[in-house]
Amino acid sequence: MTIGIDKIGFYTPHLYVDMNDLAEARDVDPGKFTIGIGQEKMAVAPLTQDPVTLAANAAWEIIDDQDRDAIDFVIFATESGIDHSKSAAIYVHQLLGLKSGARCIEVKQACYGATAAIQMAKGHVALHPESKVLVLGSDIARYGLNTGGEVTQGAGAVALLIGQDPRIMTLEEPSVYATEDIMDFWRPVYSEMAFVDGKFSNEQYLAFFNRVWEQYKSESGLALKDFAAICFHLPYTKMGLKALRTILDEGDEAVQERLKANFQMSQHYNRNVGNIYTGSLYLSLLSLLELQDELKAGDRIGLYSYGSGAVGEFFSGILQPDYKQHLHVQDHKAMLNSREALTVAEYEDIFKSTLPTDGTTVELDVEQDPAPIVLASLADHKRQYLSR
Repeated sequence: MTIGIDKIGFYTPHLYVDMNDLAEARDVDPGKFTIGIGQEKMAVAPLTQDPVTLAANAAWEIIDDQDRDAIDFVIFATESGIDHSKSAAIYVHQLLGLKSGARCIEVKQACYGATAAIQMAKGHVALHPESKVLVLGSDIARYGLNTGGEVTQGAGAVALLIGQDPRIMTLEEPSVYATEDIMDFWRPVYSEMAFVDGKFSNEQYLAFFNRVWEQYKSESGLALKDFAAICFHLPYTKMGLKALRTILDEGDEAVQERLKANFQMSQHYNRNVGNIYTGSLYLSLLSLLELQDELKAGDRIGLYSYGSGAVGEFFSGILQPDYKQHLHVQDHKAMLNSREALTVAEYEDIFKSTLPTDGTTVELDVEQDPAPIVLASLADHKRQYLSR
């Protein structure tokens, strides 16, 4: 039995700020953001979008009635949770109309969470071959206005349906991983903003990549030449390129050119959405699959996942026949092209706007949000969602 990605969906809010405009407002050379960091646009979430709605919207486009009957496990990976107790997966379960006979949990380990969820899903499907697992990676990255991390913010979600005989990509063994207790990025429970030691985090990202890559080669017997592409967790797109460059000399010129060209395809969506934490690696994979027409069935794609704190993992997948027919290329193109540009002042106003934390009732203006699923109101400390 083969297990892997049967469907994949993606959602990002309808608002963004252009990095050239942000650079001008921050009195920074635009090239520092667009070239040095590698970001063009940053998705901005209005109050009507939170991690639950982002995930539900991402899953909405891929789930059909047959899936609703088969899904018996929903795993929601996030580091932007809305409740210390209740799983965000339960809200999505209800919004999607999934059957009651399902497990719903939330998992957390910085940006690595969705990869942990996928590996957990593989084990579940191995034990229950007729089941499907819905994995959600959904986050809103916030570092604060006028901070070093501001340019690496973003918002969005990726939904993956994991099952047997997948139509997009089978997931291979081995999967190699490593953990070390470090403080490169963290967000205490009392803080709305994350803290990051940027230089240290970059160093650890690269160190973990090289550690798991070497171990992966040893355990798998594979080499750089065996990969059509390698996708990376992209807190910003230049970070993945730095990691790729550390191993390029292991391949000949043709291999190097192939991997560099495919990396450029894999970073396009991230470059125009920003950092979505748990979903970033899989947004990169989606960008590659939807934009690169030269990939073919049987191609091996490497996947590097990193979550600060820190856990790193490297694994791979094999593209399936006609995989492209099961993607939503035009829908995603239309979604990205229809977004509205904000001025920096408008972006700052949205960033500063917050939901009440004292139980105050508030009705949100959902008419300004074109998403199928929105956060409509808060009352008695409860969030009320609307599926249109």
